[in-house]
Amino acid sequence: MAKVTVTLDAELVVEVMVLAGVGSPQDAVELVVCDYIARGHRTEARAAAREEPRAERDVTPPEQHQA
Repeated sequence: MAKVTVTLDAELVVEVMVLAGVGSPQDAVELVVCDYIARGHRTEARAAAREEPRAERDVTPPEQHQA
């Protein structure tokens, strides 16, 4: 995999290291990025799950109630 070098504020990286509980700045930033991507995928999956019933409801004619 290709590597990228990014310059970040040291205080920001130290905060991430403390919150992630890791001793390496590289590992801390990688964990944050991986978590961000995973959260995005979970959000997409939930949004798709909510859209499916609505799409089915739009296609299926409503049931008629008899009184």
